[in-house]
Amino acid sequence: MRKITHIVIHCTATIEGINFSASDIDRWHKQKGWKGIGYHYVIGIDGTIEKGRAEYEIGAHVKGYNRNTIGIVYVGGLNKKRTPKDTRTRKQKKTLKQLLIVLKQKYPEATILGHRDFSIDSNNNGIIEPFEFTKMCPCFNAKKEYVSL
Repeated sequence: MRKITHIVIHCTATIEGINFSASDIDRWHKQKGWKGIGYHYVIGIDGTIEKGRAEYEIGAHVKGYNRNTIGIVYVGGLNKKRTPKDTRTRKQKKTLKQLLIVLKQKYPEATILGHRDFSIDSNNNGIIEPFEFTKMCPCFNAKKEYVSL
């Protein structure tokens, strides 16, 4: 069994209000040459959870950290001008929190982070600041929002 150290939240970097499914993401990732969907869970705009990779499988969602992480992606993350925005619907927020509670019970030592929290601390001050984000994903501060779980 894999030792899960982090539960990582992502966004699909798609325009708000347009839903995509796990099979869509699977197709996108296969087009990139991957073996299939890189995330373990997908949360649609209606709050529906779809399974991607099995939890026992290593994901493909945070380069260099996949071995010990579970990846969750919510559909959205961009406004209509294609700039980063927290586009989560109320249903997505509710479902995401419920899923995180279940996963934290299963992996109590795991830290919840956003993909952007894996960026490099280029000024070595011990804090990954917005100007250092290699990606804005998941377009909200997951580390702060879910610190109490």
